[in-house]
Amino acid sequence: MLGFATGALCVWLVARQHIANWPVGIANNVFFIVLFTQAGLYADAGLQIVFIALAAYGWWSWTHGGGPGTAGALPVRRTTRTEWAVLAAAGAVTVLALTLLLDRATDSTVPFWDALTTGLSLAATYGQCRKLVESWWLWIAADLVYIPLYAYKGLHLTAVLYTGFLALCVAGLLGWRRSLAGPGPGSGTGPGARTAAEAAA
Repeated sequence: MLGFATGALCVWLVARQHIANWPVGIANNVFFIVLFTQAGLYADAGLQIVFIALAAYGWWSWTHGGGPGTAGALPVRRTTRTEWAVLAAAGAVTVLALTLLLDRATDSTVPFWDALTTGLSLAATYGQCRKLVESWWLWIAADLVYIPLYAYKGLHLTAVLYTGFLALCVAGLLGWRRSLAGPGPGSGTGPGARTAAEAAA
């Protein structure tokens, strides 16, 4: 229940590009470390530790990564071809390595699917840290695997949560696309702040 509540709140905050999504997300990661370890989803449990590190980076990036002339705020932008190439290569290596590790060193019953969601989630989280609009496509792909995976493992409440995440990801994709047009009045990254069209998680 704690994972459900903090997860939903975190996604809602990301949807509005609210800086508080990062500390709430860290709390969510801690709850899911416990849950996934108990369920035998070891890659997902380990992924939460990486998420905590990425959250610290994303927190800094959103407030200080915008560069000159942006008052420190990070703008939404599109993913470059070079970034896509790096993400694809890193993702493929991650999935392959984790699949082999989980298959040979753990009692995981779903090594490939656990590894696949891990690879997609890492790439999507990095994109979120840099406010890359296409990161939402990666989250959508991950959620489409997560939902049946969690249902299969008996984590029905978590599967419901990720169904909500999927809907918010679609809204986030549309919102961040509108944000590419440029910030409007009142945009920013402080409490309650949002871009001209907002964004969704």
